Amino acid sequence: MAKTSSPLLPTTAALLRQFGDRLRLARLRRRLTAKQVSERAGMAVMTLRGLERGGPGVTMGAYLAVMQVLGMEKDLNLLGKADPQGREMQDARLPASGRNQARSRAVLSVGTSLPKPSISVADATARANKKQPMSGKTAAKWVEKGGFASSETLATLINSARSTPKKRR
Repeated sequence: MAKTSSPLLPTTAALLRQFGDRLRLARLRRRLTAKQVSERAGMAVMTLRGLERGGPGVTMGAYLAVMQVLGMEKDLNLLGKADPQGREMQDARLPASGRNQARSRAVLSVGTSLPKPSISVADATARANKKQPMSGKTAAKWVEKGGFASSETLATLINSARSTPKKRR
């Protein structure tokens, strides 16, 4: 019986396909056959084929095994290294007082340039702490500029989209 995999967003599925293409290209550059790589990685040739197509059902361990055979396992350290969204969320929870804030932000955001949201981090933190809902326009700007959204922000966007009348052509 075939296992089912979690559905991926189209952009994420495209990224996985591109990654599979890059692994296939790396294999071909090294003049290795699919059979050689699959034997060295300890998997079936069909698993390698699925991996090179970017199949979402292939385990992360299988991807890493192929990367190891190709000598690319160190590239895994690059995944999630910058994490600008996580850093922005972490910075939003920092206390807004004095010198420690500037020092903490400098340490936490080394090497990253984050987009400036349309509302200040202090305002967003205050709203989150007081549980005051954002207006639809403010929420849309926050998502557009900041690159992430909380569940409350998404709910505000959905509600504002429902409440605005649709234009007919």
